Amino acid sequence: MSEQSLSAAFRHISPGAHNFVFLGEAGGGKSEVALNLALSFAASGEKEVHFFDLDMTKPLFRSRDRADFLAARGVTVHFEEQFYDAPTLAGGVNRLLRDEGCITVLDVGGDYIGARSIGGYAPLLNRAETAVWYVINPYRPWSMDIEHIDKVLGQVLGVSHVRLEPLRILSNPNLGPETTAEDVLEGAAQLARMIGPYKSIDLVTARAELAAALEGKLSTPVCPISLLLTYEWLRE
Repeated sequence: MSEQSLSAAFRHISPGAHNFVFLGEAGGGKSEVALNLALSFAASGEKEVHFFDLDMTKPLFRSRDRADFLAARGVTVHFEEQFYDAPTLAGGVNRLLRDEGCITVLDVGGDYIGARSIGGYAPLLNRAETAVWYVINPYRPWSMDIEHIDKVLGQVLGVSHVRLEPLRILSNPNLGPETTAEDVLEGAAQLARMIGPYKSIDLVTARAELAAALEGKLSTPVCPISLLLTYEWLRE
């Protein structure tokens, strides 16, 4: 799958969307997916791409750390410098969510604490032109049982006012740079067993170099991504 076709995969699932919002627990990989999607849309040349880093819950491995990298590839990055005791949101979210002439990608901070930041945008988030994705990494300790997943998801939806029915689920079975194709298959199967009876999984993501080994082995589409938010000497 090419860089451009990542955006095509998301378009296929939400054909009318021009806004893409990523939620999930800290460490699940939502920032990696959001960054890769923004770059894919920029590479396609379809529309101007705006990326919002709305993560106010952790100081490390945030999307804003790659702002220069994204800007050099045609993505406009929005974030607000902040102190830990005085978090502030980047402006312009409402305006650009309404603008059909551009693509917006929102990377929202971890779990329900970070999800509070988008509660005020709920009327726009629950429209057909916005696709909201919940990213789960089944290898994270807090995502290894359905009870915890259900609890945190309920909290996130409660504070963000996002509706459950149109919510999309993305499986990101990732153990870092050493992840193997077998790890992806095992993690994807584990998550499917846990949440499959309640909610379908729409996409699985994996490191790009594993794509060939995974081809045809999962019923859910597999989207390759690059690791952009790891330590500098490990970046692809």
